[in-house]
Amino acid sequence: MKLSKQHSDYQSEITQFINTLKEKNPQLEESQRAGRALLWDKTPIDLDQQARNQASAVRQQAYVYQNKLK
Repeated sequence: MKLSKQHSDYQSEITQFINTLKEKNPQLEESQRAGRALLWDKTPIDLDQQARNQASAVRQQAYVYQNKLK
């Protein structure tokens, strides 16, 4: 039973669609990488700045809409 050799040139409809989409729009992968960089790739964290931000943060009460009763 040689299934792999019998169907070696088979491509699913999804694969065919993606291949034709890439042929019609050659800069598609580059624009996808640019979009990923815009949304997901973050700049390195500055540890000194992070420590200053945490030190200067004002603590918030548990329920912000209730005034403290004294």
